[in-house]
Amino acid sequence: MTDSTDTVLTDSVEEVQEVLQSEAVTDPVAVLTADLQRLQAEFANYKKRVDRDRSLAHELAIGAVLNELLPVLDDLDRAREHGELTGGFKAVADQLSNVTTKIGLHSYGEPGSPFDPQIHEALMHSTSTEVTEPTATTILQPGYKYKERILRPARVAVTDPE
Repeated sequence: MTDSTDTVLTDSVEEVQEVLQSEAVTDPVAVLTADLQRLQAEFANYKKRVDRDRSLAHELAIGAVLNELLPVLDDLDRAREHGELTGGFKAVADQLSNVTTKIGLHSYGEPGSPFDPQIHEALMHSTSTEVTEPTATTILQPGYKYKERILRPARVAVTDPE
């Protein structure tokens, strides 16, 4: 009984070893190929994530600098409205405006545009029969956008319909 059990075990072990060896010849290639594909996909995802994060950090840094320049631009606009921009100071103001526009900073807020609480900040309210919807009738301070990000909402006087 021991001999037959040993023979069966030996036959079973030999069959298992043959199966393992035959799988070992094909499996390592398949396993390594799958690992390589997985690593390539992980690297591609990592690269996309790093590029996206780098781009976002770049936009946030530029937005922060532009946000600090907004009071200067407001002062230049007020000086322009009062006719105080002349000579060399006007050239510097124009150059600063051109540079910020080239970077991507845009002013917005037109009198008579529909009031949108996502891009406007209402500072005053009045009513009138001349409007059919809430309207930004007076722009008290322009709003600024960098790309699609709002740096500062336009501060407006809103007229509501009666």
